[in-house]
Amino acid sequence: MSIVRESDLPGIGKKYQIQTGAGDNMVVVIHDDGNRELYRLDEDENESKCVMTLSDEESRQVAGIIGGLSYKPKALETMELAVNDLVIEWYKIEEKAVINQQTIGQLGVRQKTGASIIAAIKNEDSVINPGPDYLITPGTTLVVAGKRSNIKALKELLKSYQVV
Repeated sequence: MSIVRESDLPGIGKKYQIQTGAGDNMVVVIHDDGNRELYRLDEDENESKCVMTLSDEESRQVAGIIGGLSYKPKALETMELAVNDLVIEWYKIEEKAVINQQTIGQLGVRQKTGASIIAAIKNEDSVINPGPDYLITPGTTLVVAGKRSNIKALKELLKSYQVV
């Protein structure tokens, strides 16, 4: 498990110092203007060196990649991520499932369960934050977010529309 230390940088933004379980040390500076800088500790010189600077949009793309929104290794298909009360899970609609051509809006996902579908992945195609018109089809992996009870309700809702 990593150790994260957060500190304010008045007039600049916030700084996050991260020490990973593997012993790597990294610093992320989030500027008030949305840019991010990534630093890595150079053990030989005992100082942090800037590795790259990312815009807000680039940072979100990298976060999605690292977080597995566009590709999730097969070994992690049952992975769950929890931050405080927020749970993010991957839920795969079985290939043999008959989902009755339902869209997110027709299913009433957010209204009935309180959970959100934050991404939909099928084959090589991924849709970040699919809207209410997104058609859920067999073989799609949904990235869902909410409290544990919301995720459970969403799974039950989806199961009620599937006939395997």
